[in-house]
Amino acid sequence: MKQTAWADLPNAKHIARLLDDLKKNPDNWSATRNATKNDAMTAARDAAWSAERNAAWYAARDAAWSAARYDARYDARDAISALIAYDDCAYLLDEKPEYVQMLGLLGNQAALLLYPACVAMQKEMA
Repeated sequence: MKQTAWADLPNAKHIARLLDDLKKNPDNWSATRNATKNDAMTAARDAAWSAERNAAWYAARDAAWSAARYDARYDARDAISALIAYDDCAYLLDEKPEYVQMLGLLGNQAALLLYPACVAMQKEMA
């Protein structure tokens, strides 16, 4: 397996899983973009970006950029930010989107950022 800048992070396999889904299902990610964005996500993204893992974030963001078209990239970027900044949030990718949305509304910043990814990744399961 090719070594990535985020390979040593606790959520490395989840970042890879997210990028793989982005490549396989770009339409799901595109459709999710406008339906899930809100102002709270911007604040959560800013908090996640302050993490001291900049090299990993830029590399993962670049991978998302090359994996999908414009409208799908941003939700992937937000989800990657959460997976890099919050080591204990990957379980949210397997939760029902409604649950993740509720956690986000209650102030969980990782949930805010991962909610669109949960919607996009679980469209295939529905």
